[in-house]
Amino acid sequence: MTLALIFLTAERPVFAAPVEQESAVRDIVSGIVSYTRWPALNGKPTLCIFSSSAYIMALSHGENDTRPFSPITVENEQQALTAKCDALYFGSETPERQQQIINSFQNRPLLTIAEQNSDCSFGSAFCLQMKSSRLTFAVNLDALSRSGVRVNPDVLMLARNKKHE
Repeated sequence: MTLALIFLTAERPVFAAPVEQESAVRDIVSGIVSYTRWPALNGKPTLCIFSSSAYIMALSHGENDTRPFSPITVENEQQALTAKCDALYFGSETPERQQQIINSFQNRPLLTIAEQNSDCSFGSAFCLQMKSSRLTFAVNLDALSRSGVRVNPDVLMLARNKKHE
């Protein structure tokens, strides 16, 4: 019975995220998106949240007016391409898989944020990191420079500044 449950939930997070972490993720992602500019975007960017994320509920539910993005949950790369995402939020996808998906967007401006990329040297531009029960984030400047979006330098400094931990 336990094995069946594990196999049925393999694409979804097995454990729910604590409320404090959900709030922190929502705040950090909202902040990053708020300070990002796309070259030809009118209105809110579309944030595609992969279904493997532990924070789907935190990012996709609540007041639409207060979020700086329009959330869409996607199951796979094809759904993300069809949804015309302006930003991708990865859950349990490996950095290698993140890079494969990013490459399929072929030169479209795309902000990328990942839950499961602690090294943050490959794949997504922004990586959430859990450090001693506090949520922080790191920036992959190489990935960000190739993303086609512009992020306010203050956000980049915040990622380097350890005072936000």
